[in-house]
Amino acid sequence: MEIKNELPKKSPLSMQMDLSKFELATADEKRQQDRMRESTTFFKDGIRKLKKDKISISCLVVLAIIMIIAFGVPSFYPYDYATTSAGKNSITTNYLAPFQYSPAEQAIIDSGGHVFPHILGTDELGRDYAARVIFGTRISLLVGIIAAAIVVIIGVIYGAVSGYFGGKVDLVMMRIVDIIYSLPDMLVIILLSVSIKDVLTNGPLAGSAVAKLGSGMVSIFVVFGLLYWVGMARLVRGQVLSIKKQEFVLAAQAIGAKPSRIIRKHMLPNCISVIFISAALQIPSAIFTESFLSFLGLGVSIPMPSLGSLAADARSQMIIRPYLLIVPALAIFLIILSLNLLGNGLRDAFDPKLKEE
Repeated sequence: MEIKNELPKKSPLSMQMDLSKFELATADEKRQQDRMRESTTFFKDGIRKLKKDKISISCLVVLAIIMIIAFGVPSFYPYDYATTSAGKNSITTNYLAPFQYSPAEQAIIDSGGHVFPHILGTDELGRDYAARVIFGTRISLLVGIIAAAIVVIIGVIYGAVSGYFGGKVDLVMMRIVDIIYSLPDMLVIILLSVSIKDVLTNGPLAGSAVAKLGSGMVSIFVVFGLLYWVGMARLVRGQVLSIKKQEFVLAAQAIGAKPSRIIRKHMLPNCISVIFISAALQIPSAIFTESFLSFLGLGVSIPMPSLGSLAADARSQMIIRPYLLIVPALAIFLIILSLNLLGNGLRDAFDPKLKEE
């Protein structure tokens, strides 16, 4: 049966519009009126916005390169961070300049052998400095990432529960936060470092993987879990208090949604910008804390390096061999700057209140 694609003619007595005066829209004209976007999720929409931010993507690339170097290069790099000039089968010497060979290494080269160069020279004990910087970058990144994860998990849960339930629950929980705020964090870290040292050396954890981290590293993680989450908790609480009276939250409560689901599905996505920017800032904060403690001798355990301990050890050679200080300081600078700029980009991309231009 053939379908006629013609407009009906208007009756002379009808008050309706004369459809014969109109033309049917073509297929191209119909497509021009189709303005519907494909369905997407909150996360996909944020990633799409983030990809348009060239600065954030550049920072992400820099962080990816640093992490690949820190976690990938040691698997095939010929030198390790611990072998000294007095170590077994070591043929290097102390304080070699970048790409300089020791007399024993030069003799091997002259005889037709091959020796991999010391890209950044060696330190005061004859250890390859490039290997120590690479491994130190890994340690500093791990400290920052783990500490930030601890802060985010505890702070987000605590702040969301306090803000959602309010009343006496909020009053008691915030007074606990005020008490924790009054504790001197550095003093607690030093006291914990001293007390944990005995447990790791003579206690039940002696010889375990935790003991290999050292009392300084363990105390940093413990203090971040005990003290440093309070800032995140206050930020999340403030965001939850500002949105818990919104219509979409009241609608979810009216249909009988559980508090855990309301917090997880409705409130936390609206706090995501605060969570992202705070988490991005916690990583450099943890790196600075570890660097400060390593400077005092309470950070990573010898001979394990970190960027902070390498910078502290290079103070005595700052005039004669400035590269020993410049290289770890530059690594800290790139990591912190990239994280700060990436945090700003994540805030702009995932904040539901910000409209796309």
